[in-house]
Amino acid sequence: MLFARPLAKLIAELERLPGVGPKSAQRLAYHLLRIPEEEAERLTSAITHAKSSLCFCRQCQNISEAEMCEICSDRRRDGAVICVVAEPRDIIAVERLNEFRGLYHVLHGLMSPMDGIGPDQLRVKELLARLEGAVSEVILATNPTIEGDATALYLAKLIKPLGIRVTRIAHGMPVGGELDYADSATLLSAIEYRREL
Repeated sequence: MLFARPLAKLIAELERLPGVGPKSAQRLAYHLLRIPEEEAERLTSAITHAKSSLCFCRQCQNISEAEMCEICSDRRRDGAVICVVAEPRDIIAVERLNEFRGLYHVLHGLMSPMDGIGPDQLRVKELLARLEGAVSEVILATNPTIEGDATALYLAKLIKPLGIRVTRIAHGMPVGGELDYADSATLLSAIEYRREL
């Protein structure tokens, strides 16, 4: 199908967004062309404003409006415990629990040799620099995927020799799940990461 050049360019740019395939990019492009001009300008302005006014926290690498994010600036947080996550959105998931009172560190990705992403492309050096302080535990909260597990194992090998406790979030059966509906990988993980009662 042939698109007018400006439309083809818009579709191509939308397709570069994570999770947006060719069909979704086309739907979004057509939607954007149908919305009123003021709405399109608000969207453009919101993107431009976010890009110009946000930065990465100098301590945890989370997205912030200031040099230090609100979590790192909160003196009530326990600086001895650092929860390592892959992306800033992972902090939101943990914070929703309203239970974790430590600090965070965002890697901005996971190791993926197939995609050319190694430790040097992640915020590992920044994490190691933070561990020179009074840190007693690092919680590795990466996804239970090949990339997440590889990243967690790599970090554990770097951190354990420093005498810091390294833990990994458990994964396996969801609360309320039924064994006969679980896939074998999930069930295996649940058995492997079982805990004593």
